[in-house]
Amino acid sequence: MMSDDNKDLRDDLEDLLGDAKEGVRKAAGKAEEFGKEAKEKANEFAKEAKEKAGEFAGEAKKILSEGKNIAIISHLTIIGWIIALIMNNPKTDLGSFYIRQMLGLGLTAILFSWVPIIGWILGLMMFLFWVMSLFGALSGQKKITPILGQYYQDWFKSL
Repeated sequence: MMSDDNKDLRDDLEDLLGDAKEGVRKAAGKAEEFGKEAKEKANEFAKEAKEKAGEFAGEAKKILSEGKNIAIISHLTIIGWIIALIMNNPKTDLGSFYIRQMLGLGLTAILFSWVPIIGWILGLMMFLFWVMSLFGALSGQKKITPILGQYYQDWFKSL
């Protein structure tokens, strides 16, 4: 037979074990609740992030498209260049880049046109640079004109 002390000790241990099991069940329930809340918050955050990313992508596409249009228009004669200059408000990086390039190419071509024979060769070279620049504008990339392109960017940086 068990002594009263052993029986009391056993009852106390069983009570402690029962309390511990109940505590574990409560903790598991709270953890499950917390997990559900965290999952809901994460889903809400992901949904908001996706919406914001979509808005940003739309705005970026619009800005790039406007800059690309300005860049292409700037290649179309002096009238096109003037129209591009007027349309480039607010200034787009791509549009401004090609406005500067076309102003430089145009002025260089006019300057070379006064030099006989060599001017014709240089004029042909300016035409090839114009074609290369147009392809860059059509692709939406900044392609600097060989030889003088960086100077055009520096000289006409206010445009």
